[in-house]
Amino acid sequence: MIVQAGKLIGAGAATIAVGGAGAGIGTVFGALVVGVSRNPSLEQRLFRLTILGFALTEAMALFALMMAFLILFTF
Repeated sequence: MIVQAGKLIGAGAATIAVGGAGAGIGTVFGALVVGVSRNPSLEQRLFRLTILGFALTEAMALFALMMAFLILFTF
């Protein structure tokens, strides 16, 4: 009973990072919009940096989700 409760609490704590990654992705694309509106000539360079930031933020979310599933289904 206590082990099951610990698994659920651990998986819930690991999924909190997914919400943080969602906020991070919103920040990345919001910064793209602001940057392009300030200087449209840098759109291509800013878009490349935005895709890199999106990929890194999404990778962190996937790692957190993977940890949650590992906690739930392997221990």
